[in-house]
Amino acid sequence: MNLLEIPTCDLVEELKKREGVERHEIGPTATLTVKTDGPAIVLVVID
Repeated sequence: MNLLEIPTCDLVEELKKREGVERHEIGPTATLTVKTDGPAIVLVVID
């Protein structure tokens, strides 16, 4: 399986189901500030 062929929206849907993943949906005019203790990886997906 080549991950480059999988649409980003499908990857995000799968990640949302995983343990250790927090999901926050932000509207188009909203702002989110993230403060966390590491280690952490923060992905911003605009799709």
